[in-house]
Amino acid sequence: MKSLNQFQKRILQATLEMRKVFEATPIQKNEHLSRKYNANIYLKREDLSPVRSYKVRGACNAMRKQNDVEHFVCASAGNHAQGVAFMASFLGVKATIFMPITTPQQKISKTQIFGGNNVKVSLVGDYFDECLAAAQEFSLQNAAYFLSPFDDIDVIEGQATVASEIKEQLNFSPDMIIMPVGGGGLSAGAISFFGNECEYTLVEPHGATSLKAALSAGKPKRLDEIDNFTDGASVAMIGRLNFEILKKIHPDCLYSVPENRICTTMLEMLDIEGIVLEPAGALSIDVLKDIPSKIAGRNIVCVATGGNFDFERLPEVKERAGRFSGIKKYLILSLPQRPGALRDFLKTLGPNEDITRFEYLKKSARNFGSILIGLETKGPEDFKALFSRLDEGEYKYKDITEDQILSQFLI
Repeated sequence: MKSLNQFQKRILQATLEMRKVFEATPIQKNEHLSRKYNANIYLKREDLSPVRSYKVRGACNAMRKQNDVEHFVCASAGNHAQGVAFMASFLGVKATIFMPITTPQQKISKTQIFGGNNVKVSLVGDYFDECLAAAQEFSLQNAAYFLSPFDDIDVIEGQATVASEIKEQLNFSPDMIIMPVGGGGLSAGAISFFGNECEYTLVEPHGATSLKAALSAGKPKRLDEIDNFTDGASVAMIGRLNFEILKKIHPDCLYSVPENRICTTMLEMLDIEGIVLEPAGALSIDVLKDIPSKIAGRNIVCVATGGNFDFERLPEVKERAGRFSGIKKYLILSLPQRPGALRDFLKTLGPNEDITRFEYLKKSARNFGSILIGLETKGPEDFKALFSRLDEGEYKYKDITEDQILSQFLI
């Protein structure tokens, strides 16, 4: 039997300490995904932790080690905040948690519920960087302990307990572990634990490829702009401690996936499996679509990192999924200003085309009026037929579905 290194020994001890706080999250073979990809696909269900994400692990390990600290401070818009709040209540210490003013009320409320009287939530700034700066300044002025969400060795070790549980629960090392990357705490911890015992696939959302940027630059590099839709993995710069580990990753093992496609996976897991995942939690499953030949016939573990999903976002998820799947489009259509013109246009629609949005602004000084119309079909091939009919009828139209500026303004 291979002897354990010092890091692995610390992780096993951290795992034991964690059992005093919460049970191990389950690892489950998913028959639907296994059949779909001709592989043994296991899900490590971090969405079933006490705070519905793996972030409680890093908070647990770091905060229990600082047993002389009575006041912790963190900055987070979600999962890290809830992990710190949960542990503050468990340990009976104080925590001040800074969150952006734009944080959804659901996340603020859950953080307060987990922390109870031990936690004070402070809303500062419209963006995370403003919130982070305020938290760090507060910690200095109040001699409080600032706990990073990922760039902290104790946090990295805490996240690595995901890996120790995977090995214990499977009783073997998987052929591949697939993990999302935000700040890099989870992936750095798991890779440090397993080493060369398995392969890794790391995945980032298209709108926040901080690890890709760091690998290209040879050092952590702050992205000028990020898309916050996949908020649990949308980080402007990879952690410096984490990058020292992740810089050894071959670029071919790193993937990025479009945010709208992630939505199709979220709906698939909800509709077929009844599993509620947040966008970041679906990343490791969504990337399976890009690597079928790499995983066929092998034992694969996808870390489902979180399930903190606000169902008020479900209409947006369905909207994004429909656009990506090609079954929903938005057009700006020009119609002549004459009686019966709208009726004639409606006759061009087939039995599979449903109107989901319609706005018509008539202006008497013009011969033509513009319509914003949203259409949904049973399959993307229906639009090809519709566009042919519109062309035959000499209708003037513009597909704005992928036009980010127009769609954000009008839709």
